[in-house]
Amino acid sequence: MFDWKDLFQWDRFITPTIIKIFYWLAIVLAVLYGLSGIFTGLTAMAINPFGGFVIVLASIAGVLAGVIFARVAAEFVLIVFRINEHLGAIREQGERR
Repeated sequence: MFDWKDLFQWDRFITPTIIKIFYWLAIVLAVLYGLSGIFTGLTAMAINPFGGFVIVLASIAGVLAGVIFARVAAEFVLIVFRINEHLGAIREQGERR
């Protein structure tokens, strides 16, 4: 888990523990923007029903794309750190021989 001493020492990376917080913040933002777009589309339906419907569909698609993009970005960061850990283990095995 995250320890405050890790902020001032470079023995351990804190990004893998913090990335989960950023992932959930990105999910919340995507959903809030989507809800805003849905309400805008519903309001626009009073003026132009087809245009409002398109806005609602685009907002739903935007939420799905935002959630998927947030997950892919978070996994990419975690994969980079996991590669670093595996390369360190390989290096340690080579030093033992």
